[in-house]
Amino acid sequence: MKKYIEEPATQSKRLDNHGSLTNSKVVKNPWRTLRSYTNARIGLGRAGISLPTSEMLGFQLSHAKARDAVKLRLNTQELQHKLTEFSSLLPCPPMVLHSQAFDRTTFLQRPDLGRKLNDVSRNDLLNFMTQQGGESEPQYDLAIVVADGLSSLAVQHNAAPFLKQLMTRLHSASESWSLAPMTIIEQGRVAIGDEVGERLNAKAVLLLIGERPGLSSPDSLGLYFTWQPKVGLNDAQRNCISNIRPAGLGFDDAAQKAMYLLTQARRLKLSGVNLKDRSDSDVLSALKNRVVPMRSFLTKPS
Repeated sequence: MKKYIEEPATQSKRLDNHGSLTNSKVVKNPWRTLRSYTNARIGLGRAGISLPTSEMLGFQLSHAKARDAVKLRLNTQELQHKLTEFSSLLPCPPMVLHSQAFDRTTFLQRPDLGRKLNDVSRNDLLNFMTQQGGESEPQYDLAIVVADGLSSLAVQHNAAPFLKQLMTRLHSASESWSLAPMTIIEQGRVAIGDEVGERLNAKAVLLLIGERPGLSSPDSLGLYFTWQPKVGLNDAQRNCISNIRPAGLGFDDAAQKAMYLLTQARRLKLSGVNLKDRSDSDVLSALKNRVVPMRSFLTKPS
């Protein structure tokens, strides 16, 4: 190993521009230059008929990170601490709830249990509504739910930065939004947001959840929006914004799309396949009129 490291980089073994070990037997792929714009596995090159050793090791490392993201438990205390950075924008401290999947193994093996609140959580919501209610039950415009899903890593890293952008927009919107208490759910699936929204008597529910990890995206956050949430709805009645993370859809852009869906859903009183995301139409018009600089996925931000 010592002899290998001490060999001059100008000889057969050297570091390429991306920091990977290469040698004269590795055939480069001209598409490798595109890797500066994407995390996708392109331009890997080859050694004979096989992948280079460095690329194979990189693949195995990414696979291990994806597995860890699925099995890692959400640190709710750390997440609550991050949310205190903009606590003035929240109606009250978040409530921590739990699905009927009592541990991670059950959550993975029984998806149906991850879609339902356990009895303790249901009682917590019932007690809250009882305390808030007077002569009539309170009604909220929006309930925001955060669930760990299949990647607690995504929620741990990306939920708070996105919510900060979204809450700022909600409070500066021309029409006010009455917000239900934010809830954080352990071992939760997408459909559990509908039950929370229904029990909080909310007109709409916005669920943030960790998406199934990919080999290049173990921390991808998904957003699901439902108008008039109730138990038993299917995916056709939800809108989804996917891949929210620094290397994907940025927090600011995702918050802008979410606000568009929220505003249009309240105006049309619907969600799902009947509600189209046309938030980019204004941007396209601005591009045509040269109001904003032209960009594509191949141009780095300035």
